[in-house]
Parts: sequence; C-alpha cells; structure tokens
Amino acid sequence: MAPKRILKRFGFTVLAAIIVARFSRWLNSPCRLTGVDGTIRDRAWIGDYGERVATDWLRSQGCKVLARNFKGPHGGEVDLIARAGKLLLFVEVKTRREGTHIRPFDAVDHPKRRLIERGANAWLKRLGTRALPWRFDVIEVYLEEGSKPRLNHVRDAF
Repeated sequence: MAPKRILKRFGFTVLAAIIVARFSRWLNSPCRLTGVDGTIRDRAWIGDYGERVATDWLRSQGCKVLARNFKGPHGGEVDLIARAGKLLLFVEVKTRREGTHIRPFDAVDHPKRRLIERGANAWLKRLGTRALPWRFDVIEVYLEEGSKPRLNHVRDAF
C-alpha cells in the first residue's frame, strides 16, 4: 500500500505508532543488565531504562508523550505525562528484574501517590484548566537479561 493511502486510511498517529512499535530499540532489543565490563547495572540505570521502554510503548499505543520526569514547583513528580486522544495520562513507571517477589505496582504506596497527585496538580495548574479528562496509570516493566522487556499497563490505578 502506498504511503499516501496509508496516511489517508489510518492517519498519521496510527502510522507513527506502527513505526515506533516495529522499530523501537527499547521495545525490541534484548535487555543487558550487565555493562560491558561485567558490572551489574544500578537502580538508577534500571529505572531510566524502564522509563524509556514505557515511553516507546505508550507511543506505540498511539499516545503522545508530553513530558518525562516532570517535577512540580512545590514538590511532586510524575514519571510520564501523555495524551491519548483527549485523555491526559499521569503515568508512574516501576521497573523490576524478572523473578522479584514484590509486584512493581505494590511499590506505589500512599506517600508515592500523594507525590504523583501533587505533580499532576502542578501540570493541570500549568495548563490553566482542570476541565479535561485525566487519570493515573502505572506501567510495570519487567527486565530479564537477554530478553525483551515485558510490560503490564495498570489503567486507572488510583
């Protein structure tokens, strides 16, 4: 099918989502949890890797990622802020190694939720309106050496 026909039939957003899903190195490459020198990656590296995976996954689902690691002026933080159509998503990303005993979603406790809510309120204040639909999601990213990342999207998490 010719590119113009694809754009007419599916629209640019869907075409971009298909391209991201197919060619994203974060989604389609095996994870390397050890460095070139054999050292085990630290928690900060794993967290950043998980956020990159989640960002590309949201894009592959047709979402537009508006911000990453947003910090409000009076405290509060949100890992990813995305838009799915008219819906605004405030997303917390939790990344764990495969085989851990604790589910990543369980790490989003009450104090963490308040921090995310404060960041979301700062974003909405920045927009100047609260009259649009929004929700809080959690994306769990599971990593295993030599395997592609595995994701679980928890919609309307809290």
